[in-house]
Amino acid sequence: MARLLGTSQLSNQTKSQKSLYKAVLAIAFPIMLSNISTPLIGVVDTAIVGQLPNPAHIGAVAISAMFFSFLFWGFGFLRMGTTSLTSQALGAENKDEIRANLARALLIGLGLGGVLVVFSKLISFIGFGLIEASPFVESLAKTYFEIRIWSAPATFINYALVGWFIGIGQARKALFIQITLNLLNAGLDWYFVVKVGLGVEGVAIGTLLAEIIAATIGLFVARSTFENFSSSRSTSTIWDISRLKQLFSVSKDIVIRSLALMLVFIWFTSQGALSGDVILAANAILMHFVTTTAYLLDGFAIASESLIGRAMGRSDRKGFLKVAKISTAWGFGVAILSTLIIFSTGPYLIHLLTIDPSVRFQANKFLPWAATAPIIAVWCYQLDGIFLGAAWTADMVKSMIFSTFLFFITWWTLTPLENLGLWISLYVHFCARAGSLAYFFPKLLNRDLPLTKILVKN
Repeated sequence: MARLLGTSQLSNQTKSQKSLYKAVLAIAFPIMLSNISTPLIGVVDTAIVGQLPNPAHIGAVAISAMFFSFLFWGFGFLRMGTTSLTSQALGAENKDEIRANLARALLIGLGLGGVLVVFSKLISFIGFGLIEASPFVESLAKTYFEIRIWSAPATFINYALVGWFIGIGQARKALFIQITLNLLNAGLDWYFVVKVGLGVEGVAIGTLLAEIIAATIGLFVARSTFENFSSSRSTSTIWDISRLKQLFSVSKDIVIRSLALMLVFIWFTSQGALSGDVILAANAILMHFVTTTAYLLDGFAIASESLIGRAMGRSDRKGFLKVAKISTAWGFGVAILSTLIIFSTGPYLIHLLTIDPSVRFQANKFLPWAATAPIIAVWCYQLDGIFLGAAWTADMVKSMIFSTFLFFITWWTLTPLENLGLWISLYVHFCARAGSLAYFFPKLLNRDLPLTKILVKN
């Protein structure tokens, strides 16, 4: 009988393991498809302007796209915080809070987007003051900024919707919103740039319209799902003080973390610009490889975020650890594959993205650094997802500040190496993030999901 019971338990564990693998892939795969389409838009834009003889055009597009990527990245808490808190509410089966999380995120996103529009001139002054590009490159980038900044409210609405859908485990709807946005973006950019001939200005107009249309469609999609979570008092819980404090506590930490990360990549771009338009253009091409793989690997980090949040809501330590192990194993496997693909196809892609011989030479020279980035950075991506799902955001801030400090120390020390020193500094940043988060992990796990509780239950 004992043997039969042991066999039955082993069978149940195997089934549970398989279902968890499926759960990770069910969230990760749609997000990977969604994410991979986002940087590909930037690649297409770069390929279009890369056919022009002056490398300054690539630099202008690179700075424009980078500026908004990191400006809006600073408000990524609308996606990440919403996913974390919604998934925990789902694990706790709190329908009121599931609905309220979406309403809060939408209202806050709309308000913050309006604030960015109002203070756009100040943001432009500060942002472009940090990036010392050539006058021609900067003038094109400023034109792009003045148009696209109007998309901020729609962008933040999309963040809230995508975060909420991931939090409730409906990643396919998040995928639908992102794919819709990116297809609209590609089509409208192509129309305004190629057909109308508006250049960088056309890219900005296309992106603005795409964000607005996608947000409108997303709200219609969310309406029916929102109504499925029947609730008696969701309107009142939107403004629940304790819940708002929790949201703003998580949001504050994510904002500080994101701003520190933005500073690293802005500095990387600005120092490349100081080295001339050729290095700026070469780094812009290589960063497409880094960001594309980052978006791809983020699918597993987001799966961790959603499933870890549910495990936290259930106070399930074993489930927490299983999700962490399985999602990380998948992420590392995809990271190895990404590195192999970049090494094998990188030279051909560089050849397609630019016709300038000097840019091609510099991009190929530093290609190994971009190609190896996925297997170095995957660990910090995964730990980010785990920490976000568990709402351990205060320790994420400590990790990011420490890592950013090391980045600047390394860059200052290796300044004589010029662009090589920049790439080494970026690698140090990746490793410091992973190492510091791994250091915090055991203590936080034992604090929130202590082993003693599990032993008592058993």
